[in-house]
Amino acid sequence: GIHDFHHPLPATCVDAAISFWSYMSFASLGLSEPILRALADRGYTEPTPIQLQAIPAVLGGGDLLCGDQTGPGKTAGFTLPLLQRLSSTQAAKRSGGHSPVRALILTPTRELAAQVEERVREYGKYLDLKSMVMFGGGGFQPQVDRLRQRVDILVATPGRLLDHASQKTVDLSGVEILVLDEADRMLDM
Repeated sequence: GIHDFHHPLPATCVDAAISFWSYMSFASLGLSEPILRALADRGYTEPTPIQLQAIPAVLGGGDLLCGDQTGPGKTAGFTLPLLQRLSSTQAAKRSGGHSPVRALILTPTRELAAQVEERVREYGKYLDLKSMVMFGGGGFQPQVDRLRQRVDILVATPGRLLDHASQKTVDLSGVEILVLDEADRMLDM
């Protein structure tokens, strides 16, 4: 089933929940040492309420629908368990010896795509995972060249992803994790 986490609590209840959960750490959520080290490098020690709910659900393999205020909490809420899950399993090799894209994160805008991919790189900097951002407005051929290399995590806008799919320059047959970031905005497009 889908875990649907929205903050239905008034601000005072959320503040109380934050105080209650303040003893929780990222380590208590089951994240690996390389991810914890990357979080420490950024000064993050305690998960937000949305992360406390989302990370265990994603680590458990569940589907997730989240809603929260704008900020880094939601992005870390899906990128941290995504990185944990991908780093703890081996990628299948495709013909030619390359690993297929294992996680696809779709975002409505190039700015958000760039921001999300930057977070993926920051949180996963001590892991052996490769990420790529793909959006329109830039050269198509450099993206094709990059896709021929190993890409574990692809962050893309729908339009440019469709361009690559129609040209058969991206292989999504190995996607294990799909994230629709700001799906409501993409549905409005």
